[in-house]
Amino acid sequence: MKNLLIDIGNTSLKAAWSNGVEIDDAIICRDEKPLAFIRNIVSHKRPEIIALSTIRNMEPDFFTELETLADRVIVAGTSSCRPIKNLSNSPEILAPDRICSALAASDLFPGRDIAIFDFGTALSVDFISSNKEFIGGNISPGLTSRLRSLNQYTQQLPLLTPPEEIKSLGETTTSAIESGVVLGLIFEIEGYIRQYPNHIHIFTGGDAIYFAEKVKKPIFVVYNLVLMGLARIAENYAKV
Repeated sequence: MKNLLIDIGNTSLKAAWSNGVEIDDAIICRDEKPLAFIRNIVSHKRPEIIALSTIRNMEPDFFTELETLADRVIVAGTSSCRPIKNLSNSPEILAPDRICSALAASDLFPGRDIAIFDFGTALSVDFISSNKEFIGGNISPGLTSRLRSLNQYTQQLPLLTPPEEIKSLGETTTSAIESGVVLGLIFEIEGYIRQYPNHIHIFTGGDAIYFAEKVKKPIFVVYNLVLMGLARIAENYAKV
């Protein structure tokens, strides 16, 4: 395992070692600061390449320190999105995590139109053509964000956690929130799938399994899609 892959999301950080495009099991961190977490990982083994995707605004010192921990540091961005071609009018729409997911998905399902559903703090839905073109995508609040917002922006609605079971219609305030939030997301997801029935539909992210068990449509669950894309970016740079 020669390369270290790091995916920094809004609320958690994932890391995995890779050799070529093959990745080891991911390590997940939710509490520790990113640099301390990374230092601990590389304390026994120095990577040739650190490939990083972050959607947080990191301090400049973070990148300076990161460069001391590996022979080379690659930060995913628009310059690393090859061979994905961005057909949208805004380069900034392709955030690093979305670039990595698109790269991995297009390699996993070559020659197919793909819809990627990434379930995290936000639900992002991205569309990749069979020619490896980013067509566009949408972003809406994720499951936990919806539950929190109902509590934070009202005076009497409670803060709830995602329920295991939901009813078609709520019979209490609690069940009404649970059913409304979860079914709202399910209807949103299934609406995309109905609109694009011939696409490969990929679920990834923290709540992927939760919704895979509830959506009554054929889908693929792919763990660590961002890390898989980072492995491909690192491998491409290693050949340069």
